[in-house]
Amino acid sequence: MAIGANDKVRVGIIGCGGIANGKHMPSLAKIPQVEMVAFCDIIVERAEAAAAKYGAPGAAVYEDYKKLLEDKTIDVVHVLTPNRAHSFITVDALDAGKHVMCEKPMAINSVEAKKMLDAAKRNGKKLTIGYQTRQRSDSQFLKAEAEAGTFGDIYYAKATAIRRRAVPTWGVFLNEYEQGGGPLIDIGTHALDLTLWIMNNYKPAYCLGTTYHKLNKDTETGNAWGDWDPAKFTVEDSAFGMIVMEDGATINLEAAWALNTLDVKEAVTSVCGTKAGGDLWDGVRINGIRQGRQYVLKPDLSAGGVAFYDGAAGDDMATREARQWINAILNDKNPCVLPEQAYCVTQILEGIYTSAKTGDIYRFNK
Repeated sequence: MAIGANDKVRVGIIGCGGIANGKHMPSLAKIPQVEMVAFCDIIVERAEAAAAKYGAPGAAVYEDYKKLLEDKTIDVVHVLTPNRAHSFITVDALDAGKHVMCEKPMAINSVEAKKMLDAAKRNGKKLTIGYQTRQRSDSQFLKAEAEAGTFGDIYYAKATAIRRRAVPTWGVFLNEYEQGGGPLIDIGTHALDLTLWIMNNYKPAYCLGTTYHKLNKDTETGNAWGDWDPAKFTVEDSAFGMIVMEDGATINLEAAWALNTLDVKEAVTSVCGTKAGGDLWDGVRINGIRQGRQYVLKPDLSAGGVAFYDGAAGDDMATREARQWINAILNDKNPCVLPEQAYCVTQILEGIYTSAKTGDIYRFNK
């Protein structure tokens, strides 16, 4: 049944842990057109707590996500589980006739991501992935400049997600089986998504990657969230990759939870084109040549501006993400993050991990 523009969107939440409580549920609660009517978690007490705080009257609680999907009145499902479960839950939800917002990354590998893409197509349902950094004011300004042709042909970019000592020590972040990787798949994925989006380039040719387990065994860590358990730290602590696109453009990607550096930046990008360059190193900076002189433009983003992608000027990026997603459903439009774009991100992450393991260049479409 189609959802009308004046209807309530009935949402089911699968996974009521940190990302659900820290991002999705508070953001959805700010949108009048949304009712959160069902909550599921393998730790049922978390689902009960979420229903009590965010649920519509009579909201249902489940331990088995398949029972939630049997409710034909649910329009949209948010999949907010550890990475390994993203694919099969999303596919089941799409096959049950639901639109799906899946938290990033799309999946732990490209095979699983392709299953999600195919399920969305065969069911005619919307699928998006939670890359909320696109909704930051600086990201949207840089994207608008790229679309206006300010940079010309972008042929080099740098995608950066570097922390000095900020390893997440809760949940399953350190568990390679559940997550599929460490900082590369966790925060590097945001920087890569942002860079590909600004470039509007989703055709990788090959990549070369390295991953490191240099600091995992440290015990006096100085970590922002307390010392990690070396026995549980099975993912990489840092990863780096060079991606060459089919048109010859090059992207350098760097991601770390723990690196002995002062050059700390998270989920930012720098792009270099034939006409100008731009970066998010300190707000937005655009550099180029005008009247034979070098210039740097640094716009003031504190004064507000256009609310891109159906967001509201005063919203935080998570609420903008939720608002544009719900508006896409109500108005039958494409969401900001297309599943095909997220699939490309997953392909590249997989390529970097594979290259790091084999020591060889990884070629796409081989």
